[in-house]
Amino acid sequence: EKAVDLEKELSVIVARNVDGEVKTFPTVELEFNPIANLVEFLFSPANVAAEVEETAQALARKVAEKLEIVGLLAVELFLDKEGNVLVNEIAPRPHNSGHQSIEGNYTSQFMQHVRAILNISLGNTEIVKPSVMVNVLGEDGFTGEANYDGLPEVLALKGVNVHLYGKRFTKPFRKMGHVTVIAETLEEAKTTAKQVQNTLKVNV
Repeated sequence: EKAVDLEKELSVIVARNVDGEVKTFPTVELEFNPIANLVEFLFSPANVAAEVEETAQALARKVAEKLEIVGLLAVELFLDKEGNVLVNEIAPRPHNSGHQSIEGNYTSQFMQHVRAILNISLGNTEIVKPSVMVNVLGEDGFTGEANYDGLPEVLALKGVNVHLYGKRFTKPFRKMGHVTVIAETLEEAKTTAKQVQNTLKVNV
């Protein structure tokens, strides 16, 4: 990060099966927690120019093909202030930057991974509706058996899908789950996601 004049951080989930069929998910935009340096929000689709989207997609595909990966690959990217797209890191597995696909895309990253390793046709990766994923993190200053405040209120919100990971114990900034918000517009989803973050707290 220190070596790049950073504009945004992006990610593309790409899948490849044994026969060499490759499909990418639309690029998503990542917003990081400034203290813990981990993803706080994910926006789908990413708010980037068409040429940036094309470059990100091509880079992800190229990495998967060069590695001859079978399964799922997350390709995290930097977009610098001059419009250059750079590969930051890769992860050969279902990834936090693809969790929104469960509700937000026609095929989830998990189903796509299964399709890829079973060498069957890869699924449609198009976006069903704009979505925002917010990671559910352990509150700063709390370590111990997890307690979820605000869960009933969050579950009552329109378009909200809660995924808790079943972790019994919390600690500061530990990923305890995620919430995906789908809506007719990305701005609407962002508003609800902020409400989720302000309401759902993991303490002891």
